[in-house]
Amino acid sequence: MYNQLTSELKQSNTILVAVSKTKPARAIQELYDKGQRIFGENRVQELQEKSAVLPEDIEWHFIGTLQRKKVKHVVPIAALIHSVDSISLLEKIEKEASKIDRTIDILLQFYIATESSKQGFDLEESLQELEEVISKLEYTNVCGVMGMASFVNDQEQITSEFKQLKSIFKTLKANHFAEKEDFKIISMGMSGDYKIAIEEGSNMVRIGSLLFGVR
Repeated sequence: MYNQLTSELKQSNTILVAVSKTKPARAIQELYDKGQRIFGENRVQELQEKSAVLPEDIEWHFIGTLQRKKVKHVVPIAALIHSVDSISLLEKIEKEASKIDRTIDILLQFYIATESSKQGFDLEESLQELEEVISKLEYTNVCGVMGMASFVNDQEQITSEFKQLKSIFKTLKANHFAEKEDFKIISMGMSGDYKIAIEEGSNMVRIGSLLFGVR
């Protein structure tokens, strides 16, 4: 499945994040040996444990809800944090990154689903405050946006939600990041809906069960 998936994603220039959460280091190593280098974790302790024993050239992405008290453990390890869903978290990441003099790449997570369990910014409500904070960042590099569609079978609804995130990206790019070449990531799409996501503009997908099996 890995070779088939990577071949498919290569045609659309889509980056694959192999979601390795809950999976043992040996399973990650097997996929690494096939050529995969980007892995996504959603628990801080697992990220720490796996990064300590697996190859150093793995690019770790943190994709889960991140508590402010645990930011200091993620910033030294992660290459990209997908799930920055509040001003307070953004400010905490900036603070912790400054302490170790490391610039950390992040994505702004936006709420596009109908499910209350999903998290993220609301563009209209948070835009002004986001503008003020982003303009002051020195150690936090905003590289794009992330969002999760509702967990439903209605493909029209999923498509609509992905279109919404693409629209948010275009608005931010045009009005706030026009001169920023590395503001280019739209992280959306998982095992069940990645094909729709790519059709709607995703250039980074987070795939777990298709690669590692059902959790």
